[in-house]
Amino acid sequence: MKSFHKSPWLIHYDASSCNGCDIEVLACTMPRYDVERFGIINTGNPMHADIFCVTGGVNTQNAPIVKQIYDQIPEPKVVLAVGTCACTGGIFKECYNILGGVDQVIPVDVYVPGCAARPESIIDGVVKALALYQEKHDKMVQEGRGLPEDPSLDEDNDVDENASNDDNSSDENASDEENAS
Repeated sequence: MKSFHKSPWLIHYDASSCNGCDIEVLACTMPRYDVERFGIINTGNPMHADIFCVTGGVNTQNAPIVKQIYDQIPEPKVVLAVGTCACTGGIFKECYNILGGVDQVIPVDVYVPGCAARPESIIDGVVKALALYQEKHDKMVQEGRGLPEDPSLDEDNDVDENASNDDNSSDENASDEENAS
């Protein structure tokens, strides 16, 4: 897998789980499992996120919220469904208000089954999501809809620091001459 120009950011949303998968997702960020070693950073802002991690089955009340968060994440984006409930609706599938898994509302790229999904499985899913994210990013760049490259990351970027100071120095010299007279 190629290296990224930035660390992929992940946003986690609990659609309506029993919190078993949520605890396991949080365990992934702790030192024992340390998903941050792959460059993953957890964020609370969908506009900064690259990976959307959803736990729990989607119900009628949170379906619009899941869709709204998904729509706010910029392209390219990857959706990770964690746990049996997020994948299929799980044991709550027959409840009157459960629509089913996350894929009933938004497209899902990676499924991580389990009740509750183990941190090792979640990390494996995140690594697969990273590979998909890189593929989507590369495809966007090839199509010409790529993300603007950060010039600070370009090794050949020669910035003349004195160019912007030349204008300021002439203004300072003029003000110094006025103060002297």
